[in-house]
Amino acid sequence: MSTRTLPPIPAPAERRIAVRVTPEAERALRQGHPWLFGASIRQQSHPGAPGDLAVVFDRKGRFLAVGLYDPHAMIRVRVLQRAASAPIDRAWFGAKLAAAAALRAPLLPATTGYRLVHGENDGLPGLVIDRYEQTGVLKLYTAAWLPHLRDVLAALEGVWPAERLVLRLGRALAARPQDLYGLHDGAVLSGPPLDGPVLFYENGLCFEADPLHGQKTGFFLDQRENRARVEALARGKDVLNLFAYTGGFSVYAARGGARRIVSVDTSAPALEAAARNLAHNRHLPTVAAAIHEAVVEDAFEALARMGQADRRFDVVVVDPPAFARKSAQVDQALAAYRHLTHLSLSVLRPGGTLVQASCSAPVGAEAFFDAVHHAAVQAGRPLRELERTGHALDHPIVFKEGAYLKCLFAVAP
Repeated sequence: MSTRTLPPIPAPAERRIAVRVTPEAERALRQGHPWLFGASIRQQSHPGAPGDLAVVFDRKGRFLAVGLYDPHAMIRVRVLQRAASAPIDRAWFGAKLAAAAALRAPLLPATTGYRLVHGENDGLPGLVIDRYEQTGVLKLYTAAWLPHLRDVLAALEGVWPAERLVLRLGRALAARPQDLYGLHDGAVLSGPPLDGPVLFYENGLCFEADPLHGQKTGFFLDQRENRARVEALARGKDVLNLFAYTGGFSVYAARGGARRIVSVDTSAPALEAAARNLAHNRHLPTVAAAIHEAVVEDAFEALARMGQADRRFDVVVVDPPAFARKSAQVDQALAAYRHLTHLSLSVLRPGGTLVQASCSAPVGAEAFFDAVHHAAVQAGRPLRELERTGHALDHPIVFKEGAYLKCLFAVAP
């Protein structure tokens, strides 16, 4: 096995940055919020570089928290430790990683593709680690992690010794190559080079992920439980999977005994991967028997065309990408969700099941569910709810802004 060493990355400064913050920020930190925005800092002892540690004090000079400092980000400090000071070192990272791994232990052995570290929600803000069998994907959203990377990787080796570790970068970080010390998106930090997708298992089904070029880190791991719910609904049904990507919902529907599955996505390569994912599971009789049709088309346009052609389905799965990334986009996003609901109901048979999800963090759950119900009423098909779902076990949520996933299962008359 070849191993690539990290480039020389300066260690964080020994002298910690002392900051004092607004009363509002004090309250938020005391309530467990993991972010301190630059606008909330009233006083700072001295400038710092990405990865330096910042200590937050309250108005009376008492310790509030310590976190990673990034002078280039709106989130100026990402909180690591609160209430009582502690050394932020390899042992500290090891304890956090061990706790995260223990939380996910129930997923094994049937599932070998899951989120090992969910950033802020596992106490490691701005850092995500996804596992695909023996390949790990480390995604960073701030340069503040780079000076600590060597300690994080050493701690990870003690908790889960991956055969390979791939680096992925958030968009804002990838846009600042001057902060990366020669690292780049898709770099293999350790282990052999990656040649093509990697295979992993989810609830006993085999899937492939592309850690180098795929969306997110190569697969949408957060919908695992909702995919299993669709499997339970699929027997003998015609299923439409919109925004299908690499066919996660389609494969589960096939194992569940769906008669026909139509996967719609704008990406031909993604649908080719969906076909391969079905092939990976063709040894299962229900998967082998299912008819699968891949449609390379915009979901809105496909729904309009199918509606006009009087094509109907028993289950319609609507799992679009985020329509809103900031609060100013919420109204537009809600309008898009309503439009999708209306179009989806036009192809859903009476008594069929609508499965509609949102991964837009700025769109609140109640606003999303209300939008879907409102559109259904306007379409003359008021929904009967079966279930509302949120985040899976490996995507825990510990603060309000961290919640993003919501999904509605409902029957339409």
